[in-house]
Amino acid sequence: MRPSQILRSGGDGEVGKYGKFLGGWGNLGSQTQKGINSFALSANRQRPLAGTLNAAIFNTWRRFSHQVLYFAPPMIIGYLTMQWAIERNEYLNSKPGRAEFGDEE
Repeated sequence: MRPSQILRSGGDGEVGKYGKFLGGWGNLGSQTQKGINSFALSANRQRPLAGTLNAAIFNTWRRFSHQVLYFAPPMIIGYLTMQWAIERNEYLNSKPGRAEFGDEE
């Protein structure tokens, strides 16, 4: 008895419903490729930075305007709180502040 042949990616074996082996890469039963179309553009014709400055300005403004309400109010509240704390500390360490609150410590 002769062992069966190994089916390789070539697809030459008579297997399957239509007599084709469909397990190989690139041999899926489609029509044969007739030619390869390739397109090229000269390096002198390309404009890799076309519209970059214009897009950067408007894109930056759009992103900023959508995000400003998320970070501006906490920054303003933090700044005002820090200013109040600095002024309060300066008052408490001044002569009138020590006279008013000095006996509590």
